[in-house]
Amino acid sequence: MVSLERCRCWVSEQTLKLVVIDDQMLVRQGICGLLALSDAVEVVAEGSDGSEAVALAQQWQPDVILMDMRMPKLSGSDAIQALRDAAISTPVIILTTFDDHEQVLAGIRAGAQGYLLKDVSLDDLIAAIESVAAGETMIQPAVTQTLLAGLGSRENAFDSAEMPEPLTPRETEIVRLMAGGYSNKEISEALSKSEGTIKNHVSNVLAKFGVRDRTRAVLKAIELGLI
Repeated sequence: MVSLERCRCWVSEQTLKLVVIDDQMLVRQGICGLLALSDAVEVVAEGSDGSEAVALAQQWQPDVILMDMRMPKLSGSDAIQALRDAAISTPVIILTTFDDHEQVLAGIRAGAQGYLLKDVSLDDLIAAIESVAAGETMIQPAVTQTLLAGLGSRENAFDSAEMPEPLTPRETEIVRLMAGGYSNKEISEALSKSEGTIKNHVSNVLAKFGVRDRTRAVLKAIELGLI
């Protein structure tokens, strides 16, 4: 049965609405209680299993869904696929204690826009929620290192590792910063370029790689040995 418990916290009209899904009650309540310390977000509903994701998303229309990866009945990656099958485009952040690269890849390929370990600080979690709600992709650097370590010994995750057009040195630099979880704004500040210029470079990278989002661009760059 879908749980509709709410965190009791005062929020402003600009607050981002969240749904938290985790099969461990104490962990779920802990996440909710932590988020209640910030007036930037409101947890509007909780779920105890990935199978509840679609119903909760349809009822509450959250800005972001925080979801565990390993759950009974329906895993995080399967729940994301169920959301997409139901034409629900709510961005999902995987929040888990596991940093297994196979699990990371499964979640990312399913369409997760963020991937964080549960030891993330509140400030970093809020920043990730805001970035993902704004259309960015956020992969915690520790998770990226897990991917780098794990992909060295596994088969290519793409049908083809060929790239029809090589990246420019600037585009390669930007992909490396994307792999570190930096947003377009942060990259623009680091490189002293306008945010619009960085967005154009990111668009060029996606086009050259033949992928539709930043996460897949980073994964392809990793597998091509560019980073």
